[in-house]
Amino acid sequence: MMIFWRRGLVFLAVPKTGTHSYLASLGDAADILFRHPQGLKHMGLRRYHRQIRPLLPSGETLETFAIMREPVDWLGSWYRYRSRSEIKGRETSTSGISFEKFVADYLSETPPPHAEIGSQSGMLSYGKPLHVVDHLYKYENPEAIGEFLSDRLKVTLGKLPMLNVSPDAEIALSRKLRSRLEKERGRDFELYATATG
Repeated sequence: MMIFWRRGLVFLAVPKTGTHSYLASLGDAADILFRHPQGLKHMGLRRYHRQIRPLLPSGETLETFAIMREPVDWLGSWYRYRSRSEIKGRETSTSGISFEKFVADYLSETPPPHAEIGSQSGMLSYGKPLHVVDHLYKYENPEAIGEFLSDRLKVTLGKLPMLNVSPDAEIALSRKLRSRLEKERGRDFELYATATG
């Protein structure tokens, strides 16, 4: 998470949306930066509002910004990331597991460690009435993201470095399981549809 106090913007770092690269490019311009631990770096909207926002002066307006990935593609990125050879043999590894099995495990009542990843909508929205990030952009449109951040932060955001890239893997999902995913994780698909880009 990056807080650009002077520009009135909080960048929430959703895992598997390229935030590592944005942090590397914009970190020096941030007034407050959470790199570690992972729980702080990837803090969601609810936790930010409850734990961090109260620490900051209340007279200033701080809007939230985040990037969201198409839900199936997001799961694919997690699946590929956890297939890395360096974690093979760990309970979080997806090595030897098909993407179909990974998604089925993700949707299970108690996901096993390799499929325990939360949800994007859980990070980016909460409560009734619903609270949602102020500026939500689609990962698939980096040009729109770059334009917004460059204009808002008064920086020139050039080509991002390729960091934390997941290995290649086959991502195939049956129609039946995709339908189940869309039904059971409907909030992710609905929220993604509202994102800019």
